[in-house]
Amino acid sequence: MTDHPILFIPGPVEVEAELREIMSTPLVGHRSKPFMALAQQLSADLQQLFQSSGPGFFDNCPATAIMEAGIRNLVEERVLHLTCGAFGERWAKISEACGRQAESLQVDWGEAVSLEQLRNKLAESPPFEAVCITHCETSTGLISPLAAMAETIRELSPESLILVDAVTTLGGAELRFAEWGLDLAFAGTQKCLALPPGLAVYAVSERATKRSQGMAGRGFLLDFAAAPERFAAGATPATPCVPLVYALARQLERIRDEGLENRWRRHLELRSKTVSWVKAQGMQMFLPADSRSPTVSTIRYGDRDPEELVAKARSAGFVLAKGYGKLREETFRIGHMGDHPVSRLEELLAALAN
Repeated sequence: MTDHPILFIPGPVEVEAELREIMSTPLVGHRSKPFMALAQQLSADLQQLFQSSGPGFFDNCPATAIMEAGIRNLVEERVLHLTCGAFGERWAKISEACGRQAESLQVDWGEAVSLEQLRNKLAESPPFEAVCITHCETSTGLISPLAAMAETIRELSPESLILVDAVTTLGGAELRFAEWGLDLAFAGTQKCLALPPGLAVYAVSERATKRSQGMAGRGFLLDFAAAPERFAAGATPATPCVPLVYALARQLERIRDEGLENRWRRHLELRSKTVSWVKAQGMQMFLPADSRSPTVSTIRYGDRDPEELVAKARSAGFVLAKGYGKLREETFRIGHMGDHPVSRLEELLAALAN
């Protein structure tokens, strides 16, 4: 037991004591030379995290704001959304709310949009200005084959920008922005980066930056065309959450020390431990093996009493998440993302065992 319940939910996630302590340090002005130098360093560190060829950016907002900014900066009329769960559906609603012609290639929750379906959709339609992909659908725990999807889009519709919700994959699952030819990817700090909510981080390709330059009504705060010059000077567009920026800087150091690919492998091991436990308990995973995210597992209750599972977790000092939306009554979720060591997950699973 610790001094607080340990979070194994799909966000916000557990924050290590060192990072919590950093956020209690005294404030400095965000236009001071030390902080502006830190913003410049963070931009370079985020480039490494995204594996992008250009700088990364951050701002005070939820990742949902970058969903909207992506549409306002990069789409004038037509956009395609690949939807297989609640958050892909949300992005399509955002596009509609922004007045765009949003078209969805939709499959049932628990299914992935296939490459064949994507090819057929791109072939039957005039070119879309952008295609929006949810890398990991947090509502179901499904991870899409992003690299193959991006390759298909570049082959069949090279003028379409590729926009990616990496909210529950950045820092927890393989993501190679430049190599895979992505144009926008974003996440919030409260998922695999294992920090409190409050900042969104994002990367933008050179061609997306150029698209943004010619887009009317793209706004001021999340102006993709202005971001490179702003961050090159260490000048955030508005006052950021300074304590959280400190913590992000330290967390990116910790990720670098662990090794990004090692971090990806640790998340795969966390998933493997979870799947083995589910089988040993006579329960079932919600998704087939080839579409399970390394960061969040959705599990069918089966004969287990959901309230009993939650109570067992709580008595052992852990917090679980129930299923999301239409899956709430038949599943629960374990968010094994962030800084959790395998040993901590094993403690949770032992406490939940029959």
